[in-house]
Amino acid sequence: MHRRPAALLALTAASALVLAGCSAAEPAETPSTPVAGGTLTYATGFGEPTCLDPHVGGNMPQALVGTNVLESLFSQDEEGEIVPWLATGATVSDDGLTVDVALRDDVTFTDGTPFDAAAVVANVEHMKDPETASSTAILALGKVAEVTAVDATTARFTLSEPDSALQESLAQTWLAMESPAGLARGMDENCAGPIGTGPFVFTEWVQQDHVTLTRNEDWNSAPEGAAHEGAAYLDEIVWRFIPDSATRFAALQSGEVDVIDEMQPDNVVAVQEAAATGGDFDVLVGALPGASIRLELNSGYAPFDDERVRKAFIHAADVNPGIESLFFGTVDRSYSVLSSSTPFGASFESEYTIDSDLANELLDEAGWTERDAEGYRVKDGKRLTVDFPISTNQSIPAEVSLFEQIQATTKAVGFDVQLHPLDLSSWYGALAEWDFGVTSAIYTKNSPDVLRILYHSDNIQPAPSGYHPNHSHVSIPELDAALTEAGQTSDPAERAALYEQAQKILAEGAYVLPLYDHLSKIGYSTDVQGLSLLPTLQIPYFGDAWVQE
Repeated sequence: MHRRPAALLALTAASALVLAGCSAAEPAETPSTPVAGGTLTYATGFGEPTCLDPHVGGNMPQALVGTNVLESLFSQDEEGEIVPWLATGATVSDDGLTVDVALRDDVTFTDGTPFDAAAVVANVEHMKDPETASSTAILALGKVAEVTAVDATTARFTLSEPDSALQESLAQTWLAMESPAGLARGMDENCAGPIGTGPFVFTEWVQQDHVTLTRNEDWNSAPEGAAHEGAAYLDEIVWRFIPDSATRFAALQSGEVDVIDEMQPDNVVAVQEAAATGGDFDVLVGALPGASIRLELNSGYAPFDDERVRKAFIHAADVNPGIESLFFGTVDRSYSVLSSSTPFGASFESEYTIDSDLANELLDEAGWTERDAEGYRVKDGKRLTVDFPISTNQSIPAEVSLFEQIQATTKAVGFDVQLHPLDLSSWYGALAEWDFGVTSAIYTKNSPDVLRILYHSDNIQPAPSGYHPNHSHVSIPELDAALTEAGQTSDPAERAALYEQAQKILAEGAYVLPLYDHLSKIGYSTDVQGLSLLPTLQIPYFGDAWVQE
């Protein structure tokens, strides 16, 4: 069996197929003695970051590469419980407004700067500084009024209101710790190579080609559950950018690269089946926490400012056949805004039934009673058009095909859904300008607090980066109140009830159409061993990995 850290989640072929409702034989045994040295080549389909510092903006490409260079104050175990990492613990005041985070005293950034409370203060100030143009980190720290250094090993977080998700937020790569001296170099230099405490160091970035990470010989801060202490085994990791999924998979098969992400579902199944009988490749699969893959309907602008039109769209969008045929059993249909790996998810299947008769009735009631020569609904001389920008960096071909099926099924009741494939930068630009009717956006957060970020009315307004996460443009006082209260209480039963209430409001108002979990699908050569997914964000972790020659 492949050697795996006990608390770093790694689903092999057998467990991945169980996740998809199938079964498989045990994978073939392989050598398990770590081998030091060598280069591992990783090919990502998520796109190339515009900045390697995850404090700036805050997206998945940054987290993927940054997780192996930068470390966080906390981590999570395989049960989802918060555990210390660069911190050793936290003490919360009775009123919930003060959190004292105790820190390790034996960690140093790779530039020689000590990790201490002053470093934590510098990092939080950097994340919250509007000039940093953060989106993910600054939204996660929205309740943090100030951080002060009580002493060298105690950082005090003073909050504007209690935050039940604070330690969860501090476990994410977008809030990882960076050298204060590195931050002081300025954004351009720090974006080219942020300085952390992790198993690897940024040493080269050839834009539009690759990033090179080299081993940190002095690394001594492995997360809980790691398989060994001390420096990583690999000499270096070459992180390549190969956006086309077929090209990426071919590079894995040919041995040009050792590990790839964002595999197509048919390739996942083929590799899993081969692995069960001793094949040369295997797959790690894990459901990313946070929101499920979903369509978000922009209720702030026509035509989806009318609830009847939103409900008509949802009742017409027949997604189940496409999920079944395009994803080869690797995903299950979701009826929850939250992913299956996120606590307090609630399913509302009855709100998402396919009923074309009801959809037609709702559109008639909304005044879209005429049709043009192509069969599209028309009102006051204007066609019922829905602009749907698609990020080519975040949507695999199977998902794009699913969107095309949604386009076809909603056309039957009169919607003109216009699909616009865009690169990541242009896609973010379209969202920032509210230039869309419906969109599918990834948002990964290891907490149900993701609902507050995505659907509280405060987040209709953009973060300093220009990104506004409330794409549904939903603004309901009852929803805001539930999300606010859920974020203030630490009682699990109260949180569950409040988050269920919030999800019910979203479902009944037809603001979101859940589709399926966003899966981390990591294909790798069986020469690569010790590879795992860090439970916090289901991101590949190479601190224990080696290449078997």
